[in-house]
Amino acid sequence: MTTRRGFLISSSLAFSAGVLITGLAAGLGIRPARAHHGWRWTEDGNFELTGLIQTVRLGNPHGLLTVDAEGEIWTVEVGQPWRNERAGLTDDMLTPGTEIKVIGQRAADETDKRVKAERVTIKGQLYNLYPNRD
Repeated sequence: MTTRRGFLISSSLAFSAGVLITGLAAGLGIRPARAHHGWRWTEDGNFELTGLIQTVRLGNPHGLLTVDAEGEIWTVEVGQPWRNERAGLTDDMLTPGTEIKVIGQRAADETDKRVKAERVTIKGQLYNLYPNRD
């Protein structure tokens, strides 16, 4: 049976270990991962970006493209594999050199050149990844 004193000592040790590990990680230049799944990191309203796909990484939790839009390099999050497939967007459409138009929500932090795609247009064909979003 754990006593109240034993519980407090265990809790204090666990907290201290967490602080120590965080301090060591910061001292080594290790930063915590930036969680960005969902839409909380984006600003409201639609944002449009047109450019050429530079690099592609598809898969879970979502695909990532780098897109050159008039000399600025942007990161574009497309859907999960099942979402892209449901919209009719196939992996072989997302290749380097392909022109892409993205409508979605950009990062609320304007220094973060990142947009979460809601709709994608390639060769005049619209692919609606999130049909229930405005």
